Amino acid sequence: MKKLKYLAIALTLVEVTLVATLAHDVFFARESASAYSYSPAYYAAPADNSDSSSYDPSPQTTYSLDDSYPAERWGVNKIEAPQAWQITRGDQSIIVAVLDTGINKDNLDLAARVVTEVNFTGSPTSDDLYGHGTHMAGTIAAIAPECRLMNVKVADDAGRCEPSVVARGIIWAVDHGAKVINISLSMVASSNLAEAINYAWSQGAILIAAAGNKGGSEPSYPAYYVNCLAVAGTNGNDSLALLSSYGDWVDVAAPGFNIYSELPQNHYGYKTGTSAAGAHVSGVAALVFSIAEDGNGNGAVNDEVRWAIENSCTPISWDGVGQGLVNAFQAVTETIFSPSL
Repeated sequence: MKKLKYLAIALTLVEVTLVATLAHDVFFARESASAYSYSPAYYAAPADNSDSSSYDPSPQTTYSLDDSYPAERWGVNKIEAPQAWQITRGDQSIIVAVLDTGINKDNLDLAARVVTEVNFTGSPTSDDLYGHGTHMAGTIAAIAPECRLMNVKVADDAGRCEPSVVARGIIWAVDHGAKVINISLSMVASSNLAEAINYAWSQGAILIAAAGNKGGSEPSYPAYYVNCLAVAGTNGNDSLALLSSYGDWVDVAAPGFNIYSELPQNHYGYKTGTSAAGAHVSGVAALVFSIAEDGNGNGAVNDEVRWAIENSCTPISWDGVGQGLVNAFQAVTETIFSPSL
């Protein structure tokens, strides 16, 4: 019955989309193909694995043309999350663990969404004093507004982390109910990290990892591990984002350029890097998890969730980005229509 309900919603939305697409094509057929051009403005990012950042002291109030979501969160609209919300906005039973520098305790948008927290670092607090984890959590919550967050602090107040600490965080998150694990971090390979990844997958969780910001095809970890979904970053023109890693080990791509999200002290700002790209995919995974069913009878749905995300991507003309750009609406639709795996 649950699947039939979502199927009816999806069919209605497909009909609306087809009509809108036809109207769109008729209108633009009358326009010159050179009506406008897009030239993304890049800025220099650090030469290491960290994201580049810029700061905005207050929320913006500019809205997109359909007035459905702030235009600053261009990535949310790019992956068609608002369309996916017509089918599902997530579910409170779906917990997304954010393994990062913490989530700011005082952020008005995020604090009430955090169901539990733990600190594996030498910092005296699980709060986010660095700003990276809060930014990732903000993007995830923006895409899956009904899902909840788990604050797993594995990176210290300078943004540094060790594979062994991340491994402990993964195991703790799974054992405390996380279904989606966002790892917007990059580090060296480690046997205990690989074991933790495999454990999480065996327990029914899906792991989303940033491909890294090395600007080449050198593998990053844990993204390189087969039981992680490795995410490259793109810009608004569907090209590879500045310094995003890429390669045949990357699974999908998502917006990772000038991504607007929450920061500590109720501030907002922009970050560029595959960290933000990974957060977009974690949000999509949370939406899909909320409606996925165990089609192959193996007792878990993480395989169905991963299949839906990868098989609903929009191809882009860039090598080394796996299946292409993630699409939240297509992913949830794919989940409803998907055959048994």
